[in-house]
Amino acid sequence: MFFLPNGMNINRIGFPLPRNFGNAVARNRAKRYSREVFRNLKSHLNTGYDILLLIYPPAEKDSFHSRCEQFQALVKKAGLLKQ
Repeated sequence: MFFLPNGMNINRIGFPLPRNFGNAVARNRAKRYSREVFRNLKSHLNTGYDILLLIYPPAEKDSFHSRCEQFQALVKKAGLLKQ
């Protein structure tokens, strides 16, 4: 995950995927999970950042629950969660 201040009152997010992520169905599912996780957590995040969440192919089956745990751990480590 990479983030930079953007000078606005909103967060913007992007989800780049590597070419070898799988077929189109797997790529779209990964992006859909990530957008939904961000939507659920955006009220708990500090505003004013551009965020890039790099998504790599999972070693096991990808799930919404695992994506949610991973994203929460990343934003907590980066200090983007509101106090």
